[in-house]
Amino acid sequence: MSVDLVTDLIDFLSRATTPFHAVAALIEDLEGEGFTAIPDGKTWQPEPRGKYYLTANGSSLIALRMAASGPVDAGFRMMGAHTDSPCLRVKPNPDIFKTGYHQLGVEVYGGALLNPWFDRDLSLAGRASCVSETGGVSSHLIDFERPIAIIPSLAIHLDREANKQRSVNPQEDLPVLLGLSGDSAGGNFGHLLKDQFDKQYPELADCELLDYEMMFYDVQRASRVGIKEEFIASARLDNLLSCYATVHALIGAGEDFHGLVVCNDHEEVGSVSAAGAQGPMLKNLVQRLLPDPSVRGSAMQRSMLVSVDNAHGIHPNYMDRHDGNHGPILNHGPVIKINNNQRYASNSETVAAFKHVCRMAEVPLQSFVVRSDMACGSTIGPLTAAELGVRTLDLGVPTFAMHSIRELAGCDDLEYLVQALHGFASLPLDFD
Repeated sequence: MSVDLVTDLIDFLSRATTPFHAVAALIEDLEGEGFTAIPDGKTWQPEPRGKYYLTANGSSLIALRMAASGPVDAGFRMMGAHTDSPCLRVKPNPDIFKTGYHQLGVEVYGGALLNPWFDRDLSLAGRASCVSETGGVSSHLIDFERPIAIIPSLAIHLDREANKQRSVNPQEDLPVLLGLSGDSAGGNFGHLLKDQFDKQYPELADCELLDYEMMFYDVQRASRVGIKEEFIASARLDNLLSCYATVHALIGAGEDFHGLVVCNDHEEVGSVSAAGAQGPMLKNLVQRLLPDPSVRGSAMQRSMLVSVDNAHGIHPNYMDRHDGNHGPILNHGPVIKINNNQRYASNSETVAAFKHVCRMAEVPLQSFVVRSDMACGSTIGPLTAAELGVRTLDLGVPTFAMHSIRELAGCDDLEYLVQALHGFASLPLDFD
């Protein structure tokens, strides 16, 4: 286990409180390694061994590392992940004043596990857009960076059946408590947001805030847990762990092959957006790199995508929720995800290729197939494969409590994943 790798991930997670902040943190890391922004709307020709990135919506990212030879010769080693996680997002008109308290109405984003959100110290982060005195509109990241809210549970004395059948009504049970409505820190949410904006951007104090996308998050920092500190506990491991691992692997890859990482937003809600996997971001870049359709088709035939998204580790308290022969164990290696109904894009060809890579890199592998009587989730893998016509594998580290406010993964699996992806980006793959 690499302590430095785990420590670096924990630092990244503390910065990546929203998809916007995740992309900003990834750009900071990429620029530190010599990556430069691709000019928007201008003529651009990548240079041999050039390192580049571009963004969409401030919440999706593509990082590109060019080799010395043309992409038709060896294709692209592509890796994909997603920047968004299930959470609670503030509504446009969120203020609720009841019995002397100030609360905010929230909308559930994605398939969040709701019960763990109660009784947690919550902060707010996101993006706010403002208009200046000259009429220009600009967007800026905001993070309160301290516990400002909580969702208190109802005491068991008032709900004796809570441990048997408490359910969560998102409209009635999730309004977030900010404080007393008559408190000096009160006022409506717009005022509170503007105050925070002015603290972070005093030079823009005269700007008018017009809109925002703000998300609550748990302020508890990611940490190592377990008697031997063999696990990582954190919010947003699904799927920021994969974003970190793919970018880290790309940065450390050699120059023999073209490497590309795409981290899309909106996967948790279907990927149908300009910044999502069903949007034009990646396809447009590939067309920009290879405008000739026949050349582009040849390059895609020599390319492969690894879609990296967390997998369900077999839970010792709920072993019956897994197929008996496909129960991934934490710290036993990344998991190849297979579904014959194309919820995952892995096939025998891509599985064999990746097994070969992992054998060369000395990385153990596991496999996951959902129980035949349960529904299967999906990833950006099948969507990107359909858009580009590229061979694709679905992969992820085994995880507990996926979509909870705090998830659990293995420290060794992080290193295994980076090793495997580094090998994928650096070793030859010939498809006969």
